[in-house]
Amino acid sequence: MVGRGHQMPDISDIHLCLSQCRSRKIFFEVAYGLRDQGEKEKLGLIYSRINNPDLEILENRLTLWDEADDCAVFESGMSAITTAFLEFVKPGEVLLFSSPLYGGTDHFITQFMAQIGVIPVEFTPLDIEADIIQKIENTGMGHKLAMVYIETPANPTNTLIDIAMCRRIADHFKGDDRERVILAVDNTYMGPLWQQPLKHGADISLYSATKYIGGHSDVIAGAACGSKTVIKRMKVLRTFLGNMCSPWTGWLLLRSLETLKVRMERQALNAEQVVNFLNGHPNIEKVYYPGLLTPEDGHQYKVFRRQCTSAGAMISFDVKGGEKEAFAFLNSLRLVKLAVSLGSTESLAEHPASMTHAGVEPHHRELMHITEKMVRLSVGVENYEDLIWDLEQALQNL
Repeated sequence: MVGRGHQMPDISDIHLCLSQCRSRKIFFEVAYGLRDQGEKEKLGLIYSRINNPDLEILENRLTLWDEADDCAVFESGMSAITTAFLEFVKPGEVLLFSSPLYGGTDHFITQFMAQIGVIPVEFTPLDIEADIIQKIENTGMGHKLAMVYIETPANPTNTLIDIAMCRRIADHFKGDDRERVILAVDNTYMGPLWQQPLKHGADISLYSATKYIGGHSDVIAGAACGSKTVIKRMKVLRTFLGNMCSPWTGWLLLRSLETLKVRMERQALNAEQVVNFLNGHPNIEKVYYPGLLTPEDGHQYKVFRRQCTSAGAMISFDVKGGEKEAFAFLNSLRLVKLAVSLGSTESLAEHPASMTHAGVEPHHRELMHITEKMVRLSVGVENYEDLIWDLEQALQNL
Protein backbone atom coordinates (compact mmCIF):
# COMPACT_ATOMS: atom_id res chain seq x y z
CA MET A 1 0.00 0.00 0.00
CA VAL A 2 1.22 3.47 -0.87
CA GLY A 3 0.54 6.10 1.76
CA ARG A 4 -1.14 9.43 1.10
CA GLY A 5 1.19 11.88 -0.61
CA HIS A 6 3.44 9.14 -2.01
CA GLN A 7 3.62 7.98 -5.58
CA MET A 8 4.49 4.59 -7.00
CA PRO A 9 7.87 4.75 -8.77
CA ASP A 10 7.62 4.95 -12.51
CA ILE A 11 8.52 1.67 -14.22
CA SER A 12 11.09 3.52 -16.32
CA ASP A 13 12.84 4.66 -13.11
CA ILE A 14 13.08 1.04 -11.96
CA HIS A 15 14.58 -0.01 -15.29
CA LEU A 16 17.08 2.86 -15.08
CA CYS A 17 18.12 1.80 -11.58
CA LEU A 18 18.59 -1.81 -12.68
CA SER A 19 20.59 -0.66 -15.69
CA GLN A 20 22.86 1.46 -13.49
CA CYS A 21 23.39 -1.42 -11.05
CA ARG A 22 24.25 -3.80 -13.86
CA SER A 23 26.73 -1.26 -15.22
CA ARG A 24 28.37 -0.87 -11.82
CA LYS A 25 28.57 -4.65 -11.47
CA ILE A 26 30.34 -4.87 -14.82
CA PHE A 27 32.70 -2.03 -13.87
CA PHE A 28 33.76 -3.79 -10.66
CA GLU A 29 34.10 -7.22 -12.28
CA VAL A 30 36.51 -5.83 -14.88
CA ALA A 31 38.40 -3.61 -12.43
CA TYR A 32 38.96 -6.50 -10.00
CA GLY A 33 40.04 -8.87 -12.76
CA LEU A 34 37.05 -11.17 -12.25
CA ARG A 35 36.48 -11.36 -16.00
CA ASP A 36 37.76 -9.92 -19.25
CA GLN A 37 36.41 -6.66 -20.57
CA GLY A 38 33.92 -7.11 -23.41
CA GLU A 39 34.63 -5.64 -26.83
CA LYS A 40 31.98 -2.94 -26.43
CA GLU A 41 32.33 -2.48 -22.67
CA LYS A 42 34.10 0.45 -21.04
CA LEU A 43 35.67 0.61 -17.60
CA GLY A 44 33.50 3.14 -15.83
CA LEU A 45 34.57 5.67 -13.22
CA ILE A 46 33.72 3.89 -9.99
CA TYR A 47 36.40 4.95 -7.48
CA SER A 48 39.44 7.18 -7.78
CA ARG A 49 41.77 4.49 -6.44
CA ILE A 50 40.89 2.42 -9.50
CA ASN A 51 40.62 5.13 -12.13
CA ASN A 52 39.75 8.78 -12.58
CA PRO A 53 39.51 11.12 -15.59
CA ASP A 54 42.97 12.68 -15.20
CA LEU A 55 44.56 9.26 -14.81
CA GLU A 56 42.80 7.81 -17.84
CA ILE A 57 43.59 10.78 -20.10
CA LEU A 58 47.24 10.69 -19.02
CA GLU A 59 47.50 6.95 -19.66
CA ASN A 60 45.94 7.31 -23.09
CA ARG A 61 48.43 10.02 -24.05
CA LEU A 62 51.46 8.15 -22.72
CA THR A 63 50.61 5.13 -24.88
CA LEU A 64 51.15 7.30 -27.96
CA TRP A 65 54.83 7.95 -27.14
CA ASP A 66 55.67 4.26 -26.78
CA GLU A 67 53.13 3.12 -29.38
CA ALA A 68 51.75 0.85 -26.66
CA ASP A 69 48.31 -0.71 -26.31
CA ASP A 70 47.86 0.45 -22.75
CA CYS A 71 49.53 2.28 -19.88
CA ALA A 72 49.33 2.31 -16.08
CA VAL A 73 50.53 5.28 -14.06
CA PHE A 74 51.79 5.09 -10.49
CA GLU A 75 52.68 7.34 -7.59
CA SER A 76 56.43 6.86 -8.22
CA GLY A 77 58.86 5.13 -10.54
CA MET A 78 59.64 2.56 -7.85
CA SER A 79 55.90 1.89 -7.50
CA ALA A 80 55.73 0.98 -11.19
CA ILE A 81 58.88 -1.17 -10.99
CA THR A 82 57.96 -3.05 -7.81
CA THR A 83 54.39 -3.65 -9.01
CA ALA A 84 55.83 -5.30 -12.13
CA PHE A 85 58.09 -7.50 -10.00
CA LEU A 86 55.33 -8.51 -7.59
CA GLU A 87 52.86 -9.30 -10.37
CA PHE A 88 55.11 -11.31 -12.68
CA VAL A 89 57.72 -12.94 -10.41
CA LYS A 90 56.72 -15.38 -7.67
CA PRO A 91 58.76 -17.04 -4.89
CA GLY A 92 60.80 -19.91 -6.33
CA GLU A 93 61.07 -18.28 -9.76
CA VAL A 94 64.13 -16.74 -11.41
CA LEU A 95 64.61 -13.03 -12.07
CA LEU A 96 67.40 -12.19 -14.52
CA PHE A 97 68.58 -8.59 -14.23
CA SER A 98 71.23 -6.34 -15.71
CA SER A 99 73.79 -4.46 -13.68
CA PRO A 100 74.33 -1.68 -12.80
CA LEU A 101 70.82 -0.57 -11.88
CA TYR A 102 69.37 2.39 -10.06
CA GLY A 103 70.23 1.85 -6.40
CA GLY A 104 66.62 1.50 -5.24
CA THR A 105 65.89 -1.17 -7.83
CA ASP A 106 69.12 -3.02 -7.07
CA HIS A 107 68.25 -3.07 -3.36
CA PHE A 108 64.69 -4.30 -3.97
CA ILE A 109 65.92 -7.19 -6.14
CA THR A 110 68.92 -8.30 -4.10
CA GLN A 111 67.36 -7.75 -0.68
CA PHE A 112 63.55 -7.92 -0.70
CA MET A 113 62.96 -10.22 -3.69
CA ALA A 114 65.71 -12.58 -2.57
CA GLN A 115 64.23 -12.68 0.95
CA ILE A 116 60.83 -13.82 -0.32
CA GLY A 117 62.37 -16.69 -2.27
CA VAL A 118 62.96 -15.20 -5.72
CA ILE A 119 66.24 -16.33 -7.31
CA PRO A 120 68.08 -13.27 -8.71
CA VAL A 121 70.61 -13.82 -11.50
CA GLU A 122 72.79 -10.87 -12.50
CA PHE A 123 74.54 -10.10 -15.76
CA THR A 124 76.58 -7.15 -17.02
CA PRO A 125 76.94 -5.38 -20.37
CA LEU A 126 80.20 -7.30 -20.83
CA ASP A 127 78.40 -10.68 -20.87
CA ILE A 128 77.53 -12.07 -24.27
CA GLU A 129 74.29 -13.91 -24.99
CA ALA A 130 75.76 -17.39 -24.53
CA ASP A 131 77.30 -16.38 -21.18
CA ILE A 132 73.98 -15.10 -19.87
CA ILE A 133 72.13 -18.26 -20.92
CA GLN A 134 74.80 -20.32 -19.17
CA LYS A 135 74.38 -18.28 -15.97
CA ILE A 136 70.69 -19.12 -15.92
CA GLU A 137 71.28 -22.79 -16.68
CA ASN A 138 73.89 -22.97 -13.91
CA THR A 139 71.11 -22.32 -11.39
CA GLY A 140 69.35 -25.47 -12.51
CA MET A 141 66.18 -23.36 -12.57
CA GLY A 142 66.03 -22.20 -16.18
CA HIS A 143 62.50 -23.59 -16.45
CA LYS A 144 61.54 -21.13 -13.71
CA LEU A 145 62.75 -17.94 -15.43
CA ALA A 146 59.85 -15.50 -15.03
CA MET A 147 61.28 -12.10 -15.93
CA VAL A 148 64.24 -10.41 -17.57
CA TYR A 149 64.66 -6.92 -16.14
CA ILE A 150 67.09 -4.43 -17.66
CA GLU A 151 67.98 -0.77 -17.40
CA THR A 152 69.41 0.75 -20.55
CA PRO A 153 71.30 3.03 -20.60
CA ALA A 154 72.35 2.03 -17.10
CA ASN A 155 72.28 4.49 -14.23
CA PRO A 156 74.87 5.99 -13.77
CA THR A 157 77.42 4.48 -16.19
CA ASN A 158 75.42 4.91 -19.43
CA THR A 159 76.32 1.37 -20.51
CA LEU A 160 73.83 -0.19 -22.92
CA ILE A 161 71.97 -3.49 -22.87
CA ASP A 162 70.76 -5.13 -26.09
CA ILE A 163 66.97 -5.35 -25.77
CA ALA A 164 66.58 -7.71 -28.75
CA MET A 165 69.19 -10.05 -27.25
CA CYS A 166 67.26 -10.10 -23.97
CA ARG A 167 64.10 -10.98 -25.88
CA ARG A 168 65.89 -13.97 -27.40
CA ILE A 169 67.11 -15.08 -23.98
CA ALA A 170 63.61 -14.80 -22.53
CA ASP A 171 62.16 -16.83 -25.41
CA HIS A 172 64.94 -19.42 -25.08
CA PHE A 173 63.59 -20.40 -21.65
CA LYS A 174 59.89 -20.10 -22.38
CA GLY A 175 58.94 -23.68 -23.26
CA ASP A 176 55.74 -24.81 -24.94
CA ASP A 177 53.74 -25.20 -21.73
CA ARG A 178 54.83 -22.00 -19.99
CA GLU A 179 53.68 -18.41 -19.99
CA ARG A 180 55.74 -15.85 -21.87
CA VAL A 181 58.83 -14.73 -19.95
CA ILE A 182 58.30 -11.01 -19.32
CA LEU A 183 60.97 -8.58 -20.55
CA ALA A 184 60.78 -5.29 -18.65
CA VAL A 185 62.94 -2.26 -19.49
CA ASP A 186 63.55 0.78 -17.31
CA ASN A 187 63.50 3.46 -19.99
CA THR A 188 63.85 6.44 -17.64
CA TYR A 189 67.26 7.57 -18.91
CA MET A 190 66.07 7.87 -22.51
CA GLY A 191 62.52 8.87 -21.78
CA PRO A 192 59.81 8.06 -24.31
CA LEU A 193 61.46 10.22 -26.98
CA TRP A 194 64.92 8.71 -27.52
CA GLN A 195 64.22 4.98 -27.12
CA GLN A 196 61.14 2.79 -27.53
CA PRO A 197 61.77 -0.62 -25.91
CA LEU A 198 58.50 -2.19 -27.06
CA LYS A 199 59.69 -1.98 -30.67
CA HIS A 200 62.69 -4.14 -29.78
CA GLY A 201 60.81 -6.92 -28.02
CA ALA A 202 60.12 -5.60 -24.52
CA ASP A 203 56.80 -6.39 -22.84
CA ILE A 204 56.91 -3.44 -20.43
CA SER A 205 58.50 0.00 -20.81
CA LEU A 206 58.92 1.47 -17.32
CA TYR A 207 59.49 5.08 -16.31
CA SER A 208 60.13 7.23 -13.35
CA ALA A 209 57.77 9.89 -14.68
CA THR A 210 59.32 12.19 -12.10
CA LYS A 211 62.13 12.65 -14.60
CA TYR A 212 61.75 13.66 -18.28
CA ILE A 213 57.99 13.07 -18.45
CA GLY A 214 57.41 15.42 -15.50
CA GLY A 215 60.45 17.54 -16.22
CA HIS A 216 59.93 20.29 -13.63
CA SER A 217 61.07 18.75 -10.32
CA ASP A 218 57.61 19.31 -8.85
CA VAL A 219 55.97 15.88 -9.07
CA ILE A 220 56.74 12.24 -8.26
CA ALA A 221 55.20 9.58 -10.50
CA GLY A 222 55.83 6.39 -12.47
CA ALA A 223 54.46 4.70 -15.57
CA ALA A 224 54.36 1.34 -17.30
CA CYS A 225 53.48 0.89 -20.98
CA GLY A 226 52.80 -2.38 -22.78
CA SER A 227 50.15 -4.70 -24.14
CA LYS A 228 46.60 -4.67 -22.81
CA THR A 229 47.08 -8.12 -21.28
CA VAL A 230 50.25 -7.18 -19.38
CA ILE A 231 49.07 -3.75 -18.23
CA LYS A 232 45.69 -5.13 -17.14
CA ARG A 233 47.46 -7.44 -14.68
CA MET A 234 49.47 -4.53 -13.30
CA LYS A 235 46.34 -2.39 -12.97
CA VAL A 236 44.50 -5.09 -11.02
CA LEU A 237 47.40 -5.37 -8.55
CA ARG A 238 47.63 -1.56 -8.45
CA THR A 239 44.01 -1.45 -7.31
CA PHE A 240 44.86 -3.42 -4.16
CA LEU A 241 48.29 -1.89 -3.51
CA GLY A 242 46.74 1.56 -3.87
CA ASN A 243 49.82 3.02 -5.54
CA MET A 244 48.25 4.77 -8.53
CA CYS A 245 49.07 8.43 -9.08
CA SER A 246 46.61 11.00 -7.76
CA PRO A 247 44.37 13.11 -10.03
CA TRP A 248 46.45 16.20 -9.23
CA THR A 249 49.66 14.40 -10.20
CA GLY A 250 47.97 13.26 -13.40
CA TRP A 251 47.00 16.83 -14.25
CA LEU A 252 50.56 18.07 -13.70
CA LEU A 253 51.96 15.35 -15.95
CA LEU A 254 49.43 16.19 -18.67
CA ARG A 255 50.75 19.75 -18.50
CA SER A 256 54.32 18.50 -18.82
CA LEU A 257 53.61 16.32 -21.86
CA GLU A 258 52.87 19.44 -23.90
CA THR A 259 56.54 20.49 -23.72
CA LEU A 260 58.17 17.04 -23.55
CA LYS A 261 59.65 17.04 -27.03
CA VAL A 262 61.00 20.60 -27.00
CA ARG A 263 62.48 20.15 -23.52
CA MET A 264 64.22 16.89 -24.32
CA GLU A 265 65.56 18.10 -27.67
CA ARG A 266 67.10 21.18 -26.04
CA GLN A 267 68.58 19.05 -23.25
CA ALA A 268 70.17 16.70 -25.77
CA LEU A 269 71.71 19.58 -27.72
CA ASN A 270 73.07 21.10 -24.50
CA ALA A 271 74.52 17.75 -23.46
CA GLU A 272 76.50 17.49 -26.69
CA GLN A 273 78.11 20.85 -26.02
CA VAL A 274 78.88 19.97 -22.40
CA VAL A 275 80.46 16.65 -23.42
CA ASN A 276 82.63 18.42 -25.98
CA PHE A 277 83.90 20.60 -23.15
CA LEU A 278 84.42 17.81 -20.60
CA ASN A 279 86.00 15.30 -22.95
CA GLY A 280 89.72 15.91 -22.83
CA HIS A 281 89.62 18.41 -19.96
CA PRO A 282 92.84 18.06 -17.91
CA ASN A 283 90.92 17.45 -14.66
CA ILE A 284 88.57 14.85 -16.16
CA GLU A 285 89.74 11.25 -16.35
CA LYS A 286 86.84 9.72 -18.32
CA VAL A 287 83.42 10.71 -19.69
CA TYR A 288 80.54 8.18 -19.86
CA TYR A 289 78.17 9.21 -22.65
CA PRO A 290 76.65 7.12 -25.48
CA GLY A 291 77.44 9.80 -28.05
CA LEU A 292 81.17 9.12 -27.59
CA LEU A 293 80.85 5.52 -28.74
CA THR A 294 82.62 4.66 -32.01
CA PRO A 295 82.73 1.53 -34.21
CA GLU A 296 85.82 0.51 -32.24
CA ASP A 297 83.56 0.04 -29.21
CA GLY A 298 82.01 -2.96 -30.94
CA HIS A 299 78.69 -4.24 -29.63
CA GLN A 300 78.00 -1.18 -27.45
CA TYR A 301 78.20 1.06 -30.52
CA LYS A 302 75.92 -1.26 -32.54
CA VAL A 303 73.33 -1.37 -29.76
CA PHE A 304 73.36 2.42 -29.47
CA ARG A 305 72.86 2.92 -33.19
CA ARG A 306 70.06 0.35 -33.32
CA GLN A 307 68.10 1.24 -30.17
CA CYS A 308 68.54 4.95 -29.56
CA THR A 309 67.61 8.00 -31.62
CA SER A 310 69.77 10.31 -29.48
CA ALA A 311 72.61 10.13 -26.99
CA GLY A 312 70.31 11.71 -24.42
CA ALA A 313 71.15 14.30 -21.79
CA MET A 314 72.68 12.19 -19.01
CA ILE A 315 76.45 12.39 -18.53
CA SER A 316 78.72 10.75 -15.99
CA PHE A 317 82.42 11.46 -15.63
CA ASP A 318 85.37 10.63 -13.40
CA VAL A 319 87.30 13.55 -11.98
CA LYS A 320 91.00 13.03 -11.41
CA GLY A 321 91.38 12.02 -7.78
CA GLY A 322 88.69 10.54 -5.56
CA GLU A 323 85.85 11.49 -3.27
CA LYS A 324 87.62 14.60 -1.99
CA GLU A 325 88.01 16.00 -5.50
CA ALA A 326 84.49 14.97 -6.55
CA PHE A 327 83.04 16.72 -3.48
CA ALA A 328 85.16 19.81 -4.11
CA PHE A 329 83.81 19.98 -7.65
CA LEU A 330 80.18 19.53 -6.57
CA ASN A 331 80.50 22.06 -3.77
CA SER A 332 81.90 24.65 -6.19
CA LEU A 333 79.01 24.52 -8.66
CA ARG A 334 76.97 27.72 -8.73
CA LEU A 335 74.39 27.26 -11.50
CA VAL A 336 74.07 23.47 -11.49
CA LYS A 337 72.11 22.22 -8.46
CA LEU A 338 73.25 19.37 -6.19
CA ALA A 339 70.33 16.89 -6.33
CA VAL A 340 69.72 13.23 -7.15
CA SER A 341 66.85 13.63 -9.60
CA LEU A 342 67.29 13.97 -13.36
CA GLY A 343 65.54 14.96 -16.56
CA SER A 344 64.36 18.33 -15.26
CA THR A 345 64.59 21.73 -16.89
CA GLU A 346 67.36 22.67 -14.47
CA SER A 347 70.75 20.94 -14.57
CA LEU A 348 71.43 18.66 -11.62
CA ALA A 349 74.62 16.94 -10.42
CA GLU A 350 75.19 14.26 -7.81
CA HIS A 351 77.72 11.77 -6.42
CA PRO A 352 76.39 8.24 -7.18
CA ALA A 353 78.65 6.32 -4.80
CA SER A 354 77.47 8.25 -1.75
CA MET A 355 73.97 9.21 -2.90
CA THR A 356 71.81 7.33 -5.46
CA HIS A 357 73.87 4.12 -5.21
CA ALA A 358 74.85 4.30 -1.55
CA GLY A 359 72.79 1.18 -0.83
CA VAL A 360 74.69 -0.92 -3.39
CA GLU A 361 77.37 -3.18 -1.93
CA PRO A 362 80.80 -1.43 -2.16
CA HIS A 363 82.49 -4.28 -4.03
CA HIS A 364 79.55 -4.33 -6.46
CA ARG A 365 79.87 -0.58 -7.06
CA GLU A 366 83.56 -1.04 -7.76
CA LEU A 367 82.92 -3.80 -10.30
CA MET A 368 80.46 -1.53 -12.11
CA HIS A 369 82.95 1.40 -12.10
CA ILE A 370 80.72 3.43 -9.76
CA THR A 371 83.71 4.85 -7.93
CA GLU A 372 84.25 7.71 -5.51
CA LYS A 373 85.56 9.88 -8.36
CA MET A 374 82.38 9.58 -10.44
CA VAL A 375 79.96 12.50 -10.86
CA ARG A 376 76.60 12.23 -12.61
CA LEU A 377 75.20 15.23 -14.46
CA SER A 378 71.67 15.69 -15.78
CA VAL A 379 71.76 18.47 -18.35
CA GLY A 380 68.89 20.95 -18.36
CA VAL A 381 67.59 23.59 -20.75
CA GLU A 382 69.79 26.50 -19.66
CA ASN A 383 72.13 28.28 -22.05
CA TYR A 384 74.89 25.73 -22.61
CA GLU A 385 77.55 28.44 -22.44
CA ASP A 386 76.41 29.23 -18.89
CA LEU A 387 76.61 25.53 -17.99
CA ILE A 388 80.11 25.21 -19.41
CA TRP A 389 81.19 28.33 -17.50
CA ASP A 390 79.92 26.81 -14.26
CA LEU A 391 81.59 23.45 -14.88
CA GLU A 392 84.85 25.12 -15.82
CA GLN A 393 85.05 27.30 -12.71
CA ALA A 394 84.21 24.29 -10.49
CA LEU A 395 86.89 22.14 -12.13
CA GLN A 396 89.47 24.82 -11.41
CA ASN A 397 89.00 24.12 -7.69
CA LEU A 398 90.29 20.53 -7.92
